[in-house]
Amino acid sequence: MSVVVRAAGVACAVVVAVPSAAVADGVDGFTIKDPRITESSGLAASRAHKGVYWTHNDSAHSPLVYAVDGRTGKTVATVTLQGVEMRDVEAISVGTDGNVYVGDIGDNRDGTWPEVWIYRFSEPKELGDTTLTPTRYTVRYDDGPRDAESMMVHPKTGRVYIASKSNAGKGGLYAGPEELSPQGVNTFERVKDIDLWATDGAFSPDGTRLVLRGYFTGEMYAWRGGKAELLGSVPVPIQRQGESVTFTLDGRTLLLGSEGENSSVEPVELDGKLLPESAAKEKESGKPSEGGAGDGSTSDGEDEEGGDKTVVGAGVFVAAVLAWLGLRRLFRRRD
Repeated sequence: MSVVVRAAGVACAVVVAVPSAAVADGVDGFTIKDPRITESSGLAASRAHKGVYWTHNDSAHSPLVYAVDGRTGKTVATVTLQGVEMRDVEAISVGTDGNVYVGDIGDNRDGTWPEVWIYRFSEPKELGDTTLTPTRYTVRYDDGPRDAESMMVHPKTGRVYIASKSNAGKGGLYAGPEELSPQGVNTFERVKDIDLWATDGAFSPDGTRLVLRGYFTGEMYAWRGGKAELLGSVPVPIQRQGESVTFTLDGRTLLLGSEGENSSVEPVELDGKLLPESAAKEKESGKPSEGGAGDGSTSDGEDEEGGDKTVVGAGVFVAAVLAWLGLRRLFRRRD
């Protein structure tokens, strides 16, 4: 793009480099920079704040949930879960009801804890540090204790699913009640065998795809009528300890995260039958995705590192300096 500044008959044209669409859309991945986040174990795209991703630490940490800017990697908000003692928090998902679900569903005793928990809180309308008391749901499995790290909320029905790891036999996909209850116990029923050491999972924004990831591979399922049909494998980047996965809100890209300090979130672009149905239709028609996530901008529209406004602003500044120099030369000639 060119920025042209005219002053007292002097014209200066400055060519300004504009980031590519991929960078502007935030699908090039990012590095989590908050030093408090050392064991990022779950990842979920915000529905209320474009380009923001929710994450959390694993076990033995403060009950904090972090909102991270998908372009800069910086924390833009924290939610402290009051009255919660984190045991083995492994997953996070954003539901259709405007709520964030946090899954304390891991089991460091290899599937011996009789019950686990899910915490729910409303996604804040404004980003900032806050403390709140979440709704707590007690969870048990119909076939006994399981070790699990993957919890997914379906974006259309709001039903919660958990995928267990493949210890003590094959792993499984479990469906919760149609509506969770904070009273009593919510029994999750096994609906499908899963032959994968799943460390996280996510539904596509349109609800037509379910992805489960492991340390070295992933699997994509078509989701129809509450049933999962395996479509094929998904490439997984080599990471320190691959733990998390989420879709960007346009459904075209997976973001896969890892544990460790300054952990990276890597993109995997989807194509062919792995694409969610809405994303495939948009790609075929050539129309841009509506309401796509992962554009890297915070909800208040401010741009930080590498944003278009920063680049254009720098170009205008350079142009103004050059114009000023031209004016000085012009006045010197008149003198």
